Amino acid sequence: MSDAPARPGDAGGGPPPRTNAVVAVLAFAGIVVALMQTLVIPIVPELPKLLDAPASDTAWAVTATLLAGAVAVPVVGRLGDMFGKRRMLLVSVVLLVTGSVVCALSDQLVPLVVGRALQGMASGVIPLGISIMRDELPAERLAGSTALMSASLGVGGALGLPTAALIADHFDWHMLFWSSAAMGVIAFVLVLLTVPESPVRSGGRFDVIGALGMATGLVCLLLAVSKGADWGWGSGTTLGLFVTAVVVLVVWGVFELRTDQPLVDLRTTARRQVLVTNLASIAIGFSMFAMSLVLPQLLQLPAQTGYGLGRSLLTAGLVMAPSGLVMMATAPVSAAVSKARGPKVTLMIGALIVAAGYGIDIVLMSEVWHLVLVSCVIGAGIGFTYGSMPALIMGAVPASETAAANSLNTLMRSIGTSVASAIAGVILSHMTVDFGGYALPSENGFRTVMALGAGAALLACAVASFIPRQRVAVTAAVAPTAAETTADAPSAR
Repeated sequence: MSDAPARPGDAGGGPPPRTNAVVAVLAFAGIVVALMQTLVIPIVPELPKLLDAPASDTAWAVTATLLAGAVAVPVVGRLGDMFGKRRMLLVSVVLLVTGSVVCALSDQLVPLVVGRALQGMASGVIPLGISIMRDELPAERLAGSTALMSASLGVGGALGLPTAALIADHFDWHMLFWSSAAMGVIAFVLVLLTVPESPVRSGGRFDVIGALGMATGLVCLLLAVSKGADWGWGSGTTLGLFVTAVVVLVVWGVFELRTDQPLVDLRTTARRQVLVTNLASIAIGFSMFAMSLVLPQLLQLPAQTGYGLGRSLLTAGLVMAPSGLVMMATAPVSAAVSKARGPKVTLMIGALIVAAGYGIDIVLMSEVWHLVLVSCVIGAGIGFTYGSMPALIMGAVPASETAAANSLNTLMRSIGTSVASAIAGVILSHMTVDFGGYALPSENGFRTVMALGAGAALLACAVASFIPRQRVAVTAAVAPTAAETTADAPSAR
């Protein structure tokens, strides 16, 4: 007997859920979690003074969120498949609220870092939301809704910077976190009242050893990538972390292949469609983050440099904000293209649009409207790519593994953004000009980073070309048959 219930809207499936409300609430929850990622950017330069701590230590307010999110996303995804996606979604939102309150009450470094880590553990909300949509929405609504949910990550990030800058300019910095807590509470109540709990569950035993092994490997890898520039890429600490990450992840992979109920089903992950999509996601994550690193700096550097625009952080945030709205607007277009030509084509088109955006930026970067145009073009491309990836993943995995598979895809994008931050940081720190005794990133340094962003997008397009051609519409592809679901269920292994 299949563990997949009749889909809402299918024959005999009973009354459909309040589809519009479910989609709106899940997208809102995704945006709230994404806002958290850019929440501290306006106050990062002030944290050493605010917390009476060295800048090298206050940087952990950002790093802790990254590490906690990388570990939590796949774990929460697996727990969602096992025990209920809505339940784990609510747990994730509670962690966000708790972390926000801890930060709001903090005046010292340690509790702030702890609070930021708790916020990072809520990062699984978006893949969980996509998985809930697969279980609950009618097939004809699925592609557009998952595209919107996936794009909420970029939407929240783009809207978060001007919002956070506005709050930081006019209120005490603690208000940033009180605002985050309030939005988290609203999201929790809306999910509780609106989103149904899906009966699609795999059950089984949680792979504690696999979770610990994966957490150790990922923390070592991402810590080396994110802190390598500070510690030195050739230092014993950085190299030791890289070596440890490789050894631990290899041993973890062997263990996962041999255990009956793994945290990550590597055999499913190795399916061509899933594997190639995840590889393309790394490149897309790299390309997306390059924009976030370059455009705000260009806008805020002094105009006397000849290429900086001398604008405030709030202005920089407002320049980036339209890209989030464009991502949201392109979600239904992405779904329409996926329905007509398949999500593989949508992913490739999106990657080409992103590459074109960086190409424009290399030529046009001397006026504010240039950067608004660039951010909107890149945002449109990201909307296409983010809308297509969940459809590709769900078209290749059984319903009982949806949350885990989407969570792994989200993790791949996070790894791409982490690598982008590290590489761009190295480039901009070495390609500098002297400005009044201070070393500032040079114009050629910014152009180099943008060229790398374009190259990463073109690489994503090339990798995506190896995704198997789909013969059916995406809305049909994401609904596995009862035979497929039963064959992939843990009880049948």
